[in-house]
Order: sequence, then C-alpha cells, then structure tokens
Amino acid sequence: MSRPGFLLSAWPWRSAAYLLTGVMTGSAALVGIVTVATVCGALALVLVGLPLLVLLALSGIPVAAVERCRLRLVGLDPVPGRHRVPAAPGLRVWLTTRLREQATWRELGYALLFAVLLWPVDALVLTAALLVPLSMVATPLVMATVGDGHEAKVLKQWTVTTWPTAFGVAVLGLLLMALCAYVLGVTAGARAELARLLIASREGELGAEVVELARSRVRLVEAFEAERRRIERDLHDGAQERLVALAMTLGLARLDAPPGPLADQLTKAHEEAGKALAELRELIHGIHPKVLTDYGLHAAVADAADRCVVPVDVDLHLPGRPARAVESAAYFVVCEALANVARHSGADRAQVSGGHRDGRLFLEVRDDGRGGADASAGSGLTGLADRVSVLDGRLALTSPPGGPTLLRVEFPCQLTKPADHFA
Repeated sequence: MSRPGFLLSAWPWRSAAYLLTGVMTGSAALVGIVTVATVCGALALVLVGLPLLVLLALSGIPVAAVERCRLRLVGLDPVPGRHRVPAAPGLRVWLTTRLREQATWRELGYALLFAVLLWPVDALVLTAALLVPLSMVATPLVMATVGDGHEAKVLKQWTVTTWPTAFGVAVLGLLLMALCAYVLGVTAGARAELARLLIASREGELGAEVVELARSRVRLVEAFEAERRRIERDLHDGAQERLVALAMTLGLARLDAPPGPLADQLTKAHEEAGKALAELRELIHGIHPKVLTDYGLHAAVADAADRCVVPVDVDLHLPGRPARAVESAAYFVVCEALANVARHSGADRAQVSGGHRDGRLFLEVRDDGRGGADASAGSGLTGLADRVSVLDGRLALTSPPGGPTLLRVEFPCQLTKPADHFA
C-alpha cells in the first residue's frame, strides 16, 4: 500500500473481493452453524445428538479451508493447514485425531467469530468504502437517466439539480474512492492477519512439534539403550564364551605339549587369549554392565566404585528402580565422573551419594582433589550434559581452584519396584 502504483493496481479490487467473499462465506457459515446447533439442541437427549455435536465441533474445518483459499486474494504466500495426518486410515481414527487437535478448536472458534461478527463488519466496510463513492460517481448518469436531466438523489439524502453540481459530486466521489481504496486495503489486511493468527498460527504447531520432538528424543534414547543391551548380551553369550573355550583349549594343549618351541608358542597364544578375554570383558562392561541390568543402579555404582583407583564411598538410597534409560544415563554419568576423578583431580578420596525425592532422582559425585574442572576443556562433561538433557535432566558442576569438586545430576522420574520394573 505504500507504493505509488497501489491505486492503479489490482490490490484494491482484490481487497474488495476478499471482503465480498467474506460476506458470502460468513453468512453461509452462520446459517450452517445455526442449523446444526438447532438440530443438536432438539436432539441432545437422544443418541443421534452425539454425532451432530461432533459435526458442530468439526464445522470450523470447512470454514477454515475456504478462508485459506480466500487469503490468496490478499496474500501471495499460501497458508497451509495445521492438521496432523491420522496415524491410520479410517473414519474413527480421523475423527479422534481431529477432535484432539488444537487446530480444530481454533478453527471452530474462528468460524463462530466469523459467523457472528466478522462478516457484518465486512459488509459494513464494503458499503461505506465502495458503494458510497460509486453512487457519488454515478450522480451525472443518474441525473441523465432517472432524473430526466433535472435532478438526482445523492445517497438518497441530497438532491442535485444542476449539472455543475452533479459533476462536482462525481469528482468528489472519485477522490473519495481513492481514499476508500486504502480503507479497503487496510481492512482486508487486518482481516487476513486475524485469520492467519487464528487458523494458521505457528504457535500451536510449534508446541505440538516440541512435544513430538521430546517424545521422539526419548524413543531414540530408549532404542539406543536397547541396542546397547543387545550388543552386550551378544558379546557376553557369544564371543566371550568362544574366547573362554579357546583359552581352555589352548591351556589343555599347553599342558599336553612337550617342552620346546611348540609349547612356547602355545603358552604365548594362551596368554594372548587371556588378554583378549580380559579386554572383551572390559568392553562388555563399558557397553552396558550386566550388574546394572540384573541388580540395578546401586549395585552398578558400587561395582564402579570398587574398580576406581581412588577410594570411593557410596551412599545411595533408592527404594526402587528408575526407567531403564534414566538408570543407564545415571550410571554412565557416575562412571565418567569417577574416571575424571582418577585421571585429573589428584584426589585422595571421592564420594558418590544420591537418592530419590519429589519425583526426581539425584546423584552427587564429590572429590577432595585440586578442583578447577572445566566442562568446556574436553573433560567429557559436555557429552554427559547432552545425554542428561535428552532425558530432561540437569547437570551442575562446582569446581573452584583448590577444590573440592562437586558434580550433581538430576533426572525427573518415578521409581518402580524391581519386580515390576522387569515385568
């Protein structure tokens, strides 16, 4: 509208067409909604009233669909629908999906607003901004045809009896039409923005996308943990047993072989098999320790504390077991923290404590080392923070120079009894 060629472009007429189609669509929506509401009220006490109530709730969908088509008159960008695709075919699934969507109820609210208030406003603006200046422009024509060249009624209010006055009114009508073109543009633009806000707002879609993203993120974590457990089980039940059998076979062959080069080679092969078995067991324990699966977080943390080169005190109070993903993430946070204590802290002693309170699992790893730990210095804490955040958890690190260092992590979760956890 700020461009000089607005008055000579098609936009004023497109704005008028948008408002005119709004009058027709709004009046039709009013008739349809009133009809359905009347029938629903009459049949509300019988079973057939329920489908009609559903129909009333869905009546905003076609109105919104028509509105999206009309919005192309005053905007070049298409306005897509915000409805989700049903998870399965069928009318029942489609109805369930639509009735649970926020977009459906926003469109119903827009349809009611459109039918009750907006289209009368469109009609009023059209009358004032289009019919009034056109009737003034047509004054000379009316005077020549209807008034036989003697008089003409302007807006049925003023009588014009001379030709100079008639042409003056026509010129005034042209000026007023130019002004009203901007009025039509402003009104149509405001109406279009209101429609976009109600039926094409990104807020509802973004909220649904955030929820779905959080759910998919949790599903990915659970799938990742299930894959870790499968790999651990396959290595434990397959490759490890074969290496044990190989080590036993080499040991027996070593005992039966006479002293000499062959016995020396068998001894070397037996030692290598033992080293490979030890490395495989360490790898299995790093992937997903069996003690965590079988006995839970407390036992797994105690096992990790026993294997740490720094003496570690364990003080955990967990009356049940959290979800598998939370349990696994909490265990690996403790393992990484203890590994950092052993490698970087110079501590003489460390402590792992924690429990469950107010629907949150919390763990603390404390050491009496030199402090100065920095999560951005490649200590692995950044990866831990990312892993914790996937489960909506929080990780906090306090490590002033000179120590002590405290790592605290929290997960929102509920505990279940061990028997129910694996049911």
